[in-house]
Amino acid sequence: MLARPGVARLVARRLAQAVPTILLIIVVNFLVLHLTPGDIVDVLAGEAGAATPEYVAMLRHRFGLDRPLAAQLASYVWGVLNLDLGFSFRHNTSVVHLILERLPATLILMGTSLALAVAAGVVFGVTAARHVNRPTDSAIAVLVLLSYATPTFWIGLMLIVLFSVKLGWLPTGGMATVESGLGGIRHALDVAHHLVLPAASLALFYAAIYTRLMRASMLEVSSQDYVRTARAKGVSETRVTFGHTLRNALLPLVTMVGVQMGSLLGGSVLVESVFGWPGLGRLAFEAVQQRDYNLLLGILLMSSLLVIAVNLVVDLLYAVLDPRIELG
Repeated sequence: MLARPGVARLVARRLAQAVPTILLIIVVNFLVLHLTPGDIVDVLAGEAGAATPEYVAMLRHRFGLDRPLAAQLASYVWGVLNLDLGFSFRHNTSVVHLILERLPATLILMGTSLALAVAAGVVFGVTAARHVNRPTDSAIAVLVLLSYATPTFWIGLMLIVLFSVKLGWLPTGGMATVESGLGGIRHALDVAHHLVLPAASLALFYAAIYTRLMRASMLEVSSQDYVRTARAKGVSETRVTFGHTLRNALLPLVTMVGVQMGSLLGGSVLVESVFGWPGLGRLAFEAVQQRDYNLLLGILLMSSLLVIAVNLVVDLLYAVLDPRIELG
């Protein structure tokens, strides 16, 4: 793929487009958050009980909130350009440190959930398309409707009740067993054990979407002339499905994965909160409650970078699935 003409130009063009996009995201996020009533000073003053006006003024000066909004924005943009996302006064550490500490957990959860959703969507979508208007297709349609219509947080709670409380097979939350002292492969297996329920909860909703999309795409591609020609030549149905139809039918699914990356990040906030998963989603929820704007701005920026990176990968995957697509 990387040897194809136009790949370097595509990457360069996408990176050039990403620079003003990221700058606009930074400015919009900053203005929206700082124009919203309330800030970290209000939270700290409320926790202090009887906070005097002098104490509130001291806090605003310490956090730089007494400066004009334009000056605060310019200072923040300059800090981002120098890879400084600010300081989290609530956690008493830098925002970059907090994000890098929580980012691996979110990537593990999102990567696993996305892999499960895509795999389930392809398997059930192809199966439904091969048995269209038959009982198998109807059964898959019912399962898809249930998965799509059920809220993610409710699925997570019911999975906890069934597999953790009733059966005792899986842990109720967290990323690893506290103070277990496990290392190496045993630690990886322990994390995988804790990952099952949150990943399944997040994957079910998207698996339903990908199943419907894959079914429709398979039916559309199977009506193309080259597929009918292959069948007329006596090629087996299995080879027609996996050798001629599936590869082209995956293109809409790949597009949808790129488009939904932002909503997948949003869904991780609920799942991480329900299962106590120590990722960026849970950290963002805590930052909103605590009015920790520096931390929240850093998480939003990191989320935007992830979405941009995933969409670049999606563009490159087109070249793998369909060599006819011009990249340059």
